[in-house]
Amino acid sequence: MQLYVINPRVLLRNNHLIDLFTITVVCILLSMAGVGVSSDRNSHISSDDVVKDSNGPTMTMNYSKKKYVKNPIASFMYFVPLIAPTLVDNISSADNTQQMGIISHKIKVNSKSFYVACEFEVLGNGFHMNTFDPVGMIAAHTKELKKGEAITNVLDYIKLDGDAFGIFEVKGTITGSTRTVTEVDMQFNARGHKSPVTIGLYDIKPKNGEYKYENRSNEVVARVNTLVFKKTEQTPKMGIEVASIAKKGKSAGFFGWIMGTIANLFIKPPKVDKLGNTTMLEFGYALLQKNSMFTFPKAKNIMESKVVAIGQTQK
Repeated sequence: MQLYVINPRVLLRNNHLIDLFTITVVCILLSMAGVGVSSDRNSHISSDDVVKDSNGPTMTMNYSKKKYVKNPIASFMYFVPLIAPTLVDNISSADNTQQMGIISHKIKVNSKSFYVACEFEVLGNGFHMNTFDPVGMIAAHTKELKKGEAITNVLDYIKLDGDAFGIFEVKGTITGSTRTVTEVDMQFNARGHKSPVTIGLYDIKPKNGEYKYENRSNEVVARVNTLVFKKTEQTPKMGIEVASIAKKGKSAGFFGWIMGTIANLFIKPPKVDKLGNTTMLEFGYALLQKNSMFTFPKAKNIMESKVVAIGQTQK
């Protein structure tokens, strides 16, 4: 999966806006099952069926701020190992207190379409991060490279740090008594809050013909505002909007936010795994129905789960 944005090194040195670098992004969000969800499909794919056939975590949804239902942040972020192209670690900071809950439900319906908006809130301290197996990621990139060519913007990790407000937006069509989800958007920067979701990327130049993680360079961090999943009969792709781009360990600053805005004009939606896309649409249908819970399908590519001190990771 690749996402094209402005190369910060070129932009800083030459003030050109035409040289793009490819940001490989993993599709950031809640994954469930089924492309294009309608009331007809739901008649034979019920919540009970999902729970019966899966071993992933179950999210509880109460749609109320007054009756905030807490879900562990690892459950909320379970979409990452479901859609990851390679093995991933689950890493949480020590004494992590992050919890996620859906706190509202609003719906607009006319004769041909519907729109649902559900606000969610992440409370607590610490971070949750998924790191991607570099061997698998490098192997996936080198298949398309010419001899001696550098790999650019390999996905290193996805991280949710601290608290947040976000919104799930579900859009769809109505035909007779059938309601079909056609799009699910996930926004991480609601109520004017800065998105807590970042992705790390790096380049690797071959040394003696070999690509090794320890030889990585040009490490950058992109802050993600929104992810978009759509019903399609083609290879599914995920829309994405970034807020800023910065060098690793550096603040984005004003220029980093400008770069993010410019980059969004050139973003090419990355391909996503069908399971991730269909799961997201199923989740959207659960929100439409105002279901009280949703169970993820089992992810098969989780390497291990870790708890680390906040200062232990350099991500």
